[in-house]
Amino acid sequence: MHFVIHCLDKPGALPTRLANYDAHKAYLSAPPVAIVISGPLVADDGETMIGSFFLVEAADRAAVEAFHRNDPFFHAGVWETVSINPFLKRMDNRA
Repeated sequence: MHFVIHCLDKPGALPTRLANYDAHKAYLSAPPVAIVISGPLVADDGETMIGSFFLVEAADRAAVEAFHRNDPFFHAGVWETVSINPFLKRMDNRA
């Protein structure tokens, strides 16, 4: 099943995000769930990171929640709000 993880950073969290960026990328290099697509959410300037988005495939919600709780950004307190929702993929135009 697919799940969307939508995370918005705490105000002023960019320095903490950047300080933990390498650990976050290392964690994502061998995740316990299948990452379909992920990346930072950005401000209207198209550059300033303000959150994170993941589309993952996992057996169940518990696996997704465990994946999220083990992310270095979670441990560093980067995110202010997080939503995890099941997702029914109807269309995929990626080549």
